[in-house]
Amino acid sequence: MLSAISYPPIPIWEVGPFRLSLHGVFAALGFIAGAWLATKFIREKGLDAQKYQSVLSWGLVGALIGARYFTAPAALIDGGGWAVLHPLQGNFSIMGGFLGGILAGWWKMRAVDLARVPAFDASSFGLALGTIVGRIGDLAIVEHLGKATTVPWGYGIKPGYDVAPQHNGLECATVGADGLCGTYHHVAAYDLIGATILLGVLYLLYRSFDVKPGQMISFWVIWYGLQRFILDFMRIGNGDATLGPITWNQASGLAAALLGVGMFVWFGRHKVEAEAVPVE
Repeated sequence: MLSAISYPPIPIWEVGPFRLSLHGVFAALGFIAGAWLATKFIREKGLDAQKYQSVLSWGLVGALIGARYFTAPAALIDGGGWAVLHPLQGNFSIMGGFLGGILAGWWKMRAVDLARVPAFDASSFGLALGTIVGRIGDLAIVEHLGKATTVPWGYGIKPGYDVAPQHNGLECATVGADGLCGTYHHVAAYDLIGATILLGVLYLLYRSFDVKPGQMISFWVIWYGLQRFILDFMRIGNGDATLGPITWNQASGLAAALLGVGMFVWFGRHKVEAEAVPVE
């Protein structure tokens, strides 16, 4: 009987002064894949793909800044000191990356006169696909493990495994009766599965239901916000930045989901005249 899923991590490697890992590689590939899919829908909606490519460049910059500094306030509250503001050291948050990218994209869309609401609807597909591809890197280096578990789909750490640095404390030299150092929820895998289902549901909504402009991006915000809120219950106590009894990502995920509900209802009741999808 399967007691756990176990495979050797692909560790971080050093090239001169740089430390590289598949986490960063697949984050970049995820951005590229998401940009490709979103641009496909931009063209389908009759919008200017060249303007959208310009938006993506600014979105990438915003995503990098947001990913680095999103959890900085919580780290400061926890007494981390001003070192937590170092631009190249510390945690990077996917929630912060989404927020920073969306804000920068919103500003650039306005600057280049690109219809923002339908453009963000198209972007919802790219955001989902980017998450799927990006999480492959987390699986490769074994990052974002959660609490100990006995479920057969948990990730089992064997002696000698070099998991992601944030989980160094879970590595061991001695093993239990099952031959493992411990078994933990693989939260990154759950997030990948959830994003895959989300992408399918987005396609279903887009192709089969009469959704109004703005409701696709609203649905993405609701789903992914709730997904992170639920999944991070498995990570509380594993060193993530916290805000009271919950993680920083949980607080932001729940806030985003509530905002998404408001957006979905508002867009359903109000016609977006100035940014209606062009008729081909």
